[in-house]
Amino acid sequence: MTARRILYCSSEAYPLIKTGGLGDVAGSLPRALQQLGHDVRLVLPAYRDLLHNLAQRPRQLGQWEVDGQLVNLWQTTLPASRVKTWLVDCPALFGRPGNPYHDTDGEPWPDNAQRFALFGKVAALLASDQLGLEWQPDIVHGNDWQCGLLPVYLNEFDSRPATVFTIHNLAYQGLFDRATFEQLGLPESLWHFTALEYHNQLSFIKGGLVYSDHLTTVSPTYAREIQTPAFGQGMEGLLAYRAADLSGILNGIDTRVWNPGTDRLIVKRYNRQHLADKGINKQALQAQFDLPQDNAVLLMGMVTRLAEQKGIDLILDSLPDLLRLPVQLVILGSGDKRYEQRLQEAVRQYPRQLAVTLGYDETLAHRIEAGADLFLMPSRFEPCGLNQLYSQRYGTLPLVTPVGGLADTVMDTRLDTSGQALQESEASGFVMSEVSRAALEESVERALELYAQQTLWRHVQRIAMGRDFSWQRSAGRYVQLYEQLLQQRMAVIT
Repeated sequence: MTARRILYCSSEAYPLIKTGGLGDVAGSLPRALQQLGHDVRLVLPAYRDLLHNLAQRPRQLGQWEVDGQLVNLWQTTLPASRVKTWLVDCPALFGRPGNPYHDTDGEPWPDNAQRFALFGKVAALLASDQLGLEWQPDIVHGNDWQCGLLPVYLNEFDSRPATVFTIHNLAYQGLFDRATFEQLGLPESLWHFTALEYHNQLSFIKGGLVYSDHLTTVSPTYAREIQTPAFGQGMEGLLAYRAADLSGILNGIDTRVWNPGTDRLIVKRYNRQHLADKGINKQALQAQFDLPQDNAVLLMGMVTRLAEQKGIDLILDSLPDLLRLPVQLVILGSGDKRYEQRLQEAVRQYPRQLAVTLGYDETLAHRIEAGADLFLMPSRFEPCGLNQLYSQRYGTLPLVTPVGGLADTVMDTRLDTSGQALQESEASGFVMSEVSRAALEESVERALELYAQQTLWRHVQRIAMGRDFSWQRSAGRYVQLYEQLLQQRMAVIT
């Protein structure tokens, strides 16, 4: 297969900057594409914290004035890879500490439209080789609303690369008012329902959805769901119209980072052949939170944003019934202040069964994956989800709702009287029958039934740990898509 030049554009990429799953994807997929022989460049905004955290000083490639702003372009390397990484440095827009998108009160930065419009414009100039770097990609791959104007700007050039736009979560659309549209100096022709206008607002994500050659999202089921009113967030008509240009490709995971056999963040490393060592991690997690160290108790874990999407309200509403069972629950997360307060109150009520850490801690996230028996993900919608993939790799059986990537990646476990059917199945977790409190409680009870039969529990753990969720597999799907897209464009040109 021909080696291709790929410009991968994202607003975050682990380990340089991360707020969620997009950061994990953008830190892994470019590396996997490069390992398949392609020339990949990653482009990111140069947030202040990102620049301060670089191990080595980046090399300056040039300085330009873009839309009245002074922009420096720096080159570094994505850590633990050979992926050249370009950093769009505009101190007036990105030179501030903290979260890339929100201030310390959790409110969006008031100039987010200007920030990510500039980022999209510079990425488009790079992709069209307008900045004189003598490198032009065959494919430009943008992600989420922050990259939504990139294909809009690229559309102005006669000779442009093919464009792919990935939707990681359609709930976040980059919506701004008409005045912002005018401030950005966008052509008046784009203020139309067939372009960037959405119910009298400027929609960044519509730029990606309308102007990219091909759309992807992060699981096959979510690709179907977003064409319906229940999951389409108001964009279902547009997405159904573009159904022929919409694919669902599952995310992968970085198996170097998420590997219980080599993970230096957990207390005791283990693998499928040494599952007894997983129990040492359980004991350590219980001890860390002053929970009774009882292996007969089913230890449940959760690492999540505390948001309605993630079903945290289902967990909270179910606590009185769940904690009558022989279970413990450890939660790591932050988000909606209402949920944070309710969790803190619940900890005071159930100190021997419930532990909560507000915020995010990478080490603790790994230790929950390694130490828990069951991982809860009762999401109302989940484009792909990564924790259910990490959990299976760690032999921590996920309990999920039948939506999006959760439905695509977790095989349900059902016991029969003999256990024979289970032994012959590909079961790897527990899938709720619906998104409801009753279904959550029923699935936890099913998990307890299986946990009581340790031989069968270990059997399902080994199935889960043997599943292939590596980025190499997913990257291969993207390469196939890129080739198809380029061949289609070549056919049109000739």
